[in-house]
Amino acid sequence: MDPSMSNNQVLERIRSIQSGGGSLAKKAVKVADPELMRNALFYFPSWDNAIQAAND
Repeated sequence: MDPSMSNNQVLERIRSIQSGGGSLAKKAVKVADPELMRNALFYFPSWDNAIQAAND
């Protein structure tokens, strides 16, 4: 699979969801933004790792 977003775009989208008060629960993101989830799991070993990287 080729990613449709860059690593930085993934992190920015996670930060945007957080700042907007949206849920970062894995199931919620899979439903609301499957593209984000696919790309996050391309760059990071888990969804939790992607969230942590966005907060670093």
